[in-house]
Amino acid sequence: MRDQLIELAEAAGRIGLSYFRGAGAEPGVEEKGHLDLVTQADREVEAYLFAELQRLFPEDGICGEEGSVLRPDAPRQWVLDPIDGTFNFVRGMDPWAVSIGLFENGAPVFGVIHAPARGETLSGGRDVEVLLNGQPLPPLPRLDRSRGVIAVGFSTDTPLDKELAAIRGIVGDLKMTYRHCGSTTAAFLMLAAGQVDACLGFGVRSWDVMAALPVIERLGGVSTIDWSVSDLMHKFDYVAGSPEAVALARPLLDWRPA
Repeated sequence: MRDQLIELAEAAGRIGLSYFRGAGAEPGVEEKGHLDLVTQADREVEAYLFAELQRLFPEDGICGEEGSVLRPDAPRQWVLDPIDGTFNFVRGMDPWAVSIGLFENGAPVFGVIHAPARGETLSGGRDVEVLLNGQPLPPLPRLDRSRGVIAVGFSTDTPLDKELAAIRGIVGDLKMTYRHCGSTTAAFLMLAAGQVDACLGFGVRSWDVMAALPVIERLGGVSTIDWSVSDLMHKFDYVAGSPEAVALARPLLDWRPA
């Protein structure tokens, strides 16, 4: 299955690249909301993934960011983000990726993330070895707070005070630093490679994290997401990463408006 899905993600990535940085096709950018963009590339990639997954796994369900839904009650759901990091994509920055995650019997179990502009493909799952560009990855490193870093990601409707409180908490309370790359999947690529210690996200949805979570779990990581109460379509906040970093960062999720 891994090889099939990597081939699928790479083919989808080539579609995205055909629109990237003036490669030839017109991107057709539209606004879903303030600083929340969707392009013709998003729609074309999702349509391709939808058709191919339906062909390969005809009994399974599909849930895509751009509205693709098939058999929502099936025990196996393929959860898709055709281009995670669309804003980066539109502005010509390379942190964006195709994300394909498998949600089975109430939990994420396998995922493939392909970042074509960066030449990176991450795959693995609960019972599947984690590979980055075909090479096995070691377990997540233990937290060294003297070099600690958390990747942050905020939705376009996250309250400003909540964002600022999170950054103050990381820098002031935890005495760590942070990075914001504008793509949840790109942040998870950094986490899997040991470049950051955790990912913190506000207002994300299942397709933002579905492919990455089983990979991180396989590498010894944990997350705060409780899938028994988190529907595939609902927004949620989370921290995922090394157990030590998640334990320290967990209180950052408890912000309440004054």
